[in-house]
Amino acid sequence: MRPFSLDPFEIAVPETVLDDLHRRLDATRWPEAETVEDWSQGVPLEYVRDIAEYWRHRYDWRAREVRLNGVDHFMTDIDDLAIHFIHQRSPHPNALPILITHGWPGSVVEFMELIPRLTDPTAFGGAAEDAFHVVCPSLPGYGFSGKPHRAGTGVPAIASMWAKLMERLGYERWVAQGGDWGAAVTTEIGRQATSDTSHRCVGIHLNMPIAGPTQEALTSPNAADQTAFDALKYYQQWDSGYSKQQSTRPQTLGYGLTDSPVGQLAWILEKFWAWTDCDGHPENALSRDDMLDDVMLYWVNAAATSSARLYWESFGSFGAGPRVEIPTGVAAFPKEIIRSPRSWCEQGFNLTHWTDMERGGHFAAFEQPDALAADIATCFRPLR
Repeated sequence: MRPFSLDPFEIAVPETVLDDLHRRLDATRWPEAETVEDWSQGVPLEYVRDIAEYWRHRYDWRAREVRLNGVDHFMTDIDDLAIHFIHQRSPHPNALPILITHGWPGSVVEFMELIPRLTDPTAFGGAAEDAFHVVCPSLPGYGFSGKPHRAGTGVPAIASMWAKLMERLGYERWVAQGGDWGAAVTTEIGRQATSDTSHRCVGIHLNMPIAGPTQEALTSPNAADQTAFDALKYYQQWDSGYSKQQSTRPQTLGYGLTDSPVGQLAWILEKFWAWTDCDGHPENALSRDDMLDDVMLYWVNAAATSSARLYWESFGSFGAGPRVEIPTGVAAFPKEIIRSPRSWCEQGFNLTHWTDMERGGHFAAFEQPDALAADIATCFRPLR
């Protein structure tokens, strides 16, 4: 076995990168305004200009950097690829290790409010018995992780990498959680644990499970089935253009997004509007600083192309595979993109926990950290 290291890491973006960002923001070449009064043609020009002005003149990256460095960051090399991860240990001695994976256009910044609620639940009115040691890796090609230099780093490979990471950290028994690509990776971890009895993951929790319809749903859909079909139809007709581009021509897309900060901003900002439980405006769900923190992890690392490439690698097989037999929990948020009902998920997972959440959308940890932390704790309580 090759030696490995777990090296402490501090986020410290060079001043030259920030100067370049400001220069590019100042030199933005703007399009004309949309010809409608809503977001149906994309993010309105006036709003993007407003956020860009805030980004350029009022957003304080150095202060946000300090906040992000308030948790413990590390780097390690797995399968010849540098992997960045947060590893925040709980002060409670019997904490359960949990690995949490983000998706696109997310990043580990989504988990900044979730992490303390999991590591130290007593500080938020919870019980020490529900504490977790938290591990949050950045997907390959995302954030501060390395960019794959050859094809093959899809969901199965990432799931295997994450198991190696948890082994390196010395965890003999752990659970996993995720949404979006994080749900795909976490599901694959569950499949690998199902087929390999020596696997150390003992349970998973998802906030965007993907499952196909039951035969009954296809022939005689009930209200939940019809809601799922309607959401999928809307996604395919109006909301999936980004995924088609990223899964077919990520390299072509990447030139514009890597060159233009406003382009990268708008590409992500639209999803914060479309996929959060925001009543029509993203800032009803997330603050400007939170959204820009996430955009910054794509911009400063020039990760537009490398992050999109995961769609090219794995989008066609999203949700496909054998049944997950280890215990599985689901937090079903009402404004999620894909809303697979419980009956569909029971076909593909050994469901031991299900919660219909009151509020929240696709970015569960970002939008509803208290509710998500509570559901994760409830889900995994029987596995401790």
